[in-house]
Amino acid sequence: MCFYCKGNMKSSVTTHVVNDNGCVIVIKNVPCEECEQCGEVEYSDEVMKHLDDIVSHAKKFVQEISVVDYSKVA
Repeated sequence: MCFYCKGNMKSSVTTHVVNDNGCVIVIKNVPCEECEQCGEVEYSDEVMKHLDDIVSHAKKFVQEISVVDYSKVA
């Protein structure tokens, strides 16, 4: 059940965007639970850990923008 609108959640994928000090990191195909009513997205603890790792790694190599496919690096 959605925390915000109490709608039903469904398994889906989304795009996660991080903007850190002018560096933009776009991570595509991130597994999530998405509300069918309002579109709110929730990540599992495991996915959050992978996202943190991906962002930390990408920040080492990115100057301005990076696009990463989650399904290919997680």
